[in-house]
Amino acid sequence: MSAAAKPLRIGIVAGEMSGDILGEGLMKAILKSHPDAEFVGIGGPRMQALGCDSLFDMEELSVMGLVEVLSRLPRLLRIRKGLVQHFIANPPDVFVGIDAPDFNLRVELPLKEAGIKTVHYVSPSVWAWRQKRIHKIAKATNLVLSLLPFEKAFYDEHQVPCTFVGHTLADDIAVEQDNTQAREQLGLSPEDKVLALLPGSRGSEVGLLTPTYAQTAERLQQQNPDLKVVVPLVNEARKEQFLALQQEHAPNLKAILLDGQSSLAMQASDAILLASGTASLEGMLYKKPMVVGYKLKPMTYWMVQNVFTFTIKYFSLPNLLADEELVPEYLQHECNVDALCAALETRLYGDNSTLIARFTEIHQNIRCDASRQAAKAVLELIDAN
Repeated sequence: MSAAAKPLRIGIVAGEMSGDILGEGLMKAILKSHPDAEFVGIGGPRMQALGCDSLFDMEELSVMGLVEVLSRLPRLLRIRKGLVQHFIANPPDVFVGIDAPDFNLRVELPLKEAGIKTVHYVSPSVWAWRQKRIHKIAKATNLVLSLLPFEKAFYDEHQVPCTFVGHTLADDIAVEQDNTQAREQLGLSPEDKVLALLPGSRGSEVGLLTPTYAQTAERLQQQNPDLKVVVPLVNEARKEQFLALQQEHAPNLKAILLDGQSSLAMQASDAILLASGTASLEGMLYKKPMVVGYKLKPMTYWMVQNVFTFTIKYFSLPNLLADEELVPEYLQHECNVDALCAALETRLYGDNSTLIARFTEIHQNIRCDASRQAAKAVLELIDAN
């Protein structure tokens, strides 16, 4: 068989479930034009269902927290070494590392040095802090695929190849929204005024935010007894944690607790109180007025203030995308019941038409068929000399 007739061989590594979803979309898009393409590396169930040959279990990379990483470091180093050796011995047409920058960039660097083209899919938050990492990214990659337009602007400024592909969430969520079906599923009526509380998915977040969040909702409910409060919690442990803290700090709050279903809770709501992250982007895509309130442990907050250098004005994605404060942000001591209540009252009972129009504009700007755009950029890199 001639070299030209050989199927594309793509190395690919996803480190967690969100990466598995991105990898699935990328693989589907590539397979449309190259149905015999081969994918090998590390993938989760979605990628494996499309034929990805996973050399290691993706769960082994899904490690969070300094102590957890240190305890697993020898195994992680062996996996990384094994991947590098495999791909150098069996060079793919391109290697794509999906997110997980601490792991994937260290795989990409020796592969690029060995002459293998490398792509990093999802920019690290280099635009926000530790900007000198841009030089490390430039050395390790031939191309970065960014989900958000302001990320590409940062890479362009530093002359590092980057393609803005849009965000898959913006593709998945309809531009025009109707909360009727979501409310029906949760047993809520169209006339109900609904507040969604999203205190995070990690135990540390739920522990830090629940007292303030619950007290805020309790006060709003005291002012308007008909207010419905829905709280999606990622698993049973977080649900028990929330209930214990709510009983201690806001015993009179009447809340509807959900098993997961955060998207449904956001769709059904009139306003959201949440802990930033991707959830703030999802809330914006559902066109929901929101307030972001976040707290860190005292030592972490001190380090953020005094050790790390942050170069951004905002920390929630709607504001970063708009480059203006569309969404009120309250951090640490500013994240208190008085401030949150005042901000949420405006969003629950005020006119949000201008805000919704801005959210719609941003949604359209990042709705680019991200998986297809990512596949196009990868295939063009393979074809480039």
